[in-house]
Amino acid sequence: MATTRETAETPPALGFPPIEPYDSGLLDVGDGNEIYWETSGNPRGKPAVVVHGGPGSGGTRGSRRTFDPDVYRIILFDQRGCGESRPHASGHDVDLSCNTTDHLLADMERLREHLGVERWLMYGGSWGATLTLAYAERFPRRVDAIVLAAVTTTRLEEIDWLYHGLARLLPAEWEIFRDGVPPEKRDGDLVVAYDRLLRHPDPDVRRRAARQWCAWEDAVIAHENLGSPGQYSAKSDTAMLAMVRICAHYFAHAAWLTEWQLLQEAGALAGIPGVLVHGRLDLGSPLTTAWELAKVWPDAKLEIIDDAGHTGSAAMGQAVMRAIDAFGRR
Repeated sequence: MATTRETAETPPALGFPPIEPYDSGLLDVGDGNEIYWETSGNPRGKPAVVVHGGPGSGGTRGSRRTFDPDVYRIILFDQRGCGESRPHASGHDVDLSCNTTDHLLADMERLREHLGVERWLMYGGSWGATLTLAYAERFPRRVDAIVLAAVTTTRLEEIDWLYHGLARLLPAEWEIFRDGVPPEKRDGDLVVAYDRLLRHPDPDVRRRAARQWCAWEDAVIAHENLGSPGQYSAKSDTAMLAMVRICAHYFAHAAWLTEWQLLQEAGALAGIPGVLVHGRLDLGSPLTTAWELAKVWPDAKLEIIDDAGHTGSAAMGQAVMRAIDAFGRR
């Protein structure tokens, strides 16, 4: 698929200059949870919300630089249990029963109302793509446009590929990941087994499980010399534990989405323009999902980046920024 030719109006290669929020806070979303949010850029600009990945990674503050601060009112938030949201899921006593996809969708809608936003552009990658699609299909009238990178829908087929199927390509690394669970669990669902380990009362067991999970995730992206290999294990122990605990919790429950749900309900996206940016070299989230989504969402354009994997590349970043810039000029 052809890519858009870069022009003099294309945003700068490394993003817009760093900016700081002009407002931020903690929003009470119920169940004892408060989510961190912030706004930067133009207070009267076009609202745009960044939906971070993981789940449980927390928002990347550098995402502000993806948007023209003169054009956009840039909204970042941390999903339940991670980043600067409270309580933090690294705490063993933090209950995750009220941390589900439905809870996150309700949180986003509450945040939109709290900030007085009528409709917003949505930008998300990886798990953030899944959550963005789920939100847009439930609240299509609140969405102006969508930009997705590293497209996922978190169906069982995708989860099984990432934590079992990839053993065909990375057998040595996968055996280490598999051997991180008790012997009697190694022939079963490894995600469920890790989810149990991350709820273990012994903190050493939880920390070891989180590190082994991240070592596997890093093995999957290790070939991406233009992206950010090693990014998972580089997290602090606290951030790592929260992310892996939330990831395992969501993936053990298939994100509380029925198989094919987001593709089957893509008709709700009719009239919402979208751009799907996906790396051809993405092992963890193969191109198939983005391809299938583009076929059932006629208003979306798929842009395939030949040199990018799951963690992206300069060309992938430019494609995302071009799409956001184009929507800002509408």
